[in-house]
Amino acid sequence: MFTIEHEFDATVITLLDEGGAPLQEDVTINSFAECITIEQYDPRTDKMQLITLSQQQLRDLSVALDLPEGVYQLRDEPE
Repeated sequence: MFTIEHEFDATVITLLDEGGAPLQEDVTINSFAECITIEQYDPRTDKMQLITLSQQQLRDLSVALDLPEGVYQLRDEPE
């Protein structure tokens, strides 16, 4: 299950784990114009963990999910 909220400066997506036990903590994705942040609470350290991706890294990740093992470089099409 997930939620999507549009705020003033970001789109916020929250992913909730509905799998089998043990369940993972919710993941919150904040999509800003300049970057994407991914947050998840870590109960072992009692802290929020934060990862920041550039828009380019997010694009690469979305493409990589559908590719086989290998090394790739995406290039913009010349106009």
